[in-house]
Amino acid sequence: MKFLAPVRIALFALAALGLASTAARAHPHVWVTLNSELVFGSDGTVAAVRHAWTFDEMFSAFATQGLDKDNDGKLSREELKELAEVNVTSLEEFNYFSAAKNAGKDVAFDKPKDYWLEADKDNVLTLHFTLPLKAKAEKGEFTIDVYDPTFFVDLSFADGTVVKLDGAPAGCAAEVKKPQSQGTAQTNLSESFFNSLSASSQFGSQFANRITLRCK
Repeated sequence: MKFLAPVRIALFALAALGLASTAARAHPHVWVTLNSELVFGSDGTVAAVRHAWTFDEMFSAFATQGLDKDNDGKLSREELKELAEVNVTSLEEFNYFSAAKNAGKDVAFDKPKDYWLEADKDNVLTLHFTLPLKAKAEKGEFTIDVYDPTFFVDLSFADGTVVKLDGAPAGCAAEVKKPQSQGTAQTNLSESFFNSLSASSQFGSQFANRITLRCK
């Protein structure tokens, strides 16, 4: 496995850069449970997407090795600050695993803001960050697909997840559609195939989680 500075870089950052272990056998390698929120501006259109991504226990344990500086068994936001910065910075090339459309047009995101990592009582990590839209949104259908184009990371909404709407005008509702199946990717394709995928690949789009917003 190829490592980048800083020394304690997370596996998630490596995944975002497409640097998987040659010993690995199947995709995906990291599992993320999604929670997302659409943030509205004063004009009643979407202004930002607010993500909260909870990582699996194995990744969390790997990523936090050596980060408990005061040895109290807990990981503070300050102790996780550098790791949060690495994660968010590494995701830029991949458009933060978020592909949005508004009124049929591609949506561009600005750099994330208000980002941090938190650890629960079992030191399982959740990455919080907000993606502002670069340009003012139009009124009309808004969709966002959340996925890793290389399928190194499996991102999925938990069953029954409801996307919150912050500041939405009356008559707006969002629905979540999860991908149907991942069996083919996990069993029929080689590791070398996945290692050849890049940020521009569309392979992972077949496993996208879609949020669709409609306002009356």
